[in-house]
Amino acid sequence: MIIRPARRTESVQEYYFSRKLKEIDKMNSARIAEGLPRVINLGIGSPDGMPPAEAIDTLKECASMPGTHAYQSYVGTPELRKAFADWYARYYGVTLSPDGEIQPLFGSKEGILLISMAFINEGDKVLVPDPGYPTYTSASRLVGAGILTYDLKEDNGWQPDFDALEKMDLDGVKIMWTNYPNMPTGGRATKELYQRITDFGLRHNILIVNDNPYSFILNDNPLSILASEGAKECCLELNSLSKAHNMSGWRVGMVAGSRELISEVLKVKSQMDSGMFRPMQMAAVKALGQGPEWFETLNAEYKVRREAAGKIFDLIGAKYDKESSGLFLWGRLDPGNPLLAKTSPQAGPDDRSLGEILSDRVLYEAGVFITPGFIFGRNGRNYIRISLCAKPEVLAEALEKIRKITE
Repeated sequence: MIIRPARRTESVQEYYFSRKLKEIDKMNSARIAEGLPRVINLGIGSPDGMPPAEAIDTLKECASMPGTHAYQSYVGTPELRKAFADWYARYYGVTLSPDGEIQPLFGSKEGILLISMAFINEGDKVLVPDPGYPTYTSASRLVGAGILTYDLKEDNGWQPDFDALEKMDLDGVKIMWTNYPNMPTGGRATKELYQRITDFGLRHNILIVNDNPYSFILNDNPLSILASEGAKECCLELNSLSKAHNMSGWRVGMVAGSRELISEVLKVKSQMDSGMFRPMQMAAVKALGQGPEWFETLNAEYKVRREAAGKIFDLIGAKYDKESSGLFLWGRLDPGNPLLAKTSPQAGPDDRSLGEILSDRVLYEAGVFITPGFIFGRNGRNYIRISLCAKPEVLAEALEKIRKITE
């Protein structure tokens, strides 16, 4: 390399799943050469169902029209912003102005970095949940922020310990990241929890950013932090069509909040792209117009998958919440688990977490990839996670493969 990379890249590594999927690709090449089936990947939460038919039809129809292939507005089409506003009013009971309080995004993941760039100066601090989505930490590091983790514990329903938060040195903290239904744990929010988080932000002059893409998955009561009293003074909320509409590859999301906060995000976003493809936006309008029956059908399937994933955890000996929300099942391992007693020769050193030891053994011996919880933080070290984005028959096949190494 003829130049030195930016110092900010020294603070982050390649995303765990990017690295692990490359390893699995190599394993698959070797397995195919040996006449073995490919690894069953129960790692990433990428929905395998079809998007609403109206969305697909609209995408095709609009893409064939003249004048739809040019640059688009940085703020998104009026139709899409109104559709997001109607969606929030219908399902969350939140009133948002389509003109200034909603900013469409290329998926909510983009919003994490945009918000960090818009509000964080080098040396500012952010509060990040542990366990939590790794991108909260990596985006914060890329903008030079100091990371303060706050604990989420199983015995507290995966909710923040507000007494512990109040005792922290909050000087210099500008952003607090929250996420419910929680990824990876499946813990749910309540109206009371969102109000406490909002009050905490108002009291300490901290911007609360709630990441809300799982609110419809295995959850009959979708909630938004923006419904809390005073929320528009201190809260932004990210949301997405990726999970609840089977559209993860489409990259359609949004951030909502006060006009003042959204305008700061737009300052950054408008430097980064030239608007979303218009047919995608019009298709998203159709997706957002789906009625309750869409989510009922979606969740009927996910309930079957959650039960199938639970059978894997029962076999492994992992403890889990049978009523958890979101796209994943999160299981706790105990040190005496017999599957941890014998490790694979391909595995690394035994200072690994319980989750990593078991994940490696199941991958190398059974050909099934289950995510180890350590990647989500210190409090995830003794946990593993199964994605529900696999058909019941695939989960059943994984169960039988794992059963063979337990006998």
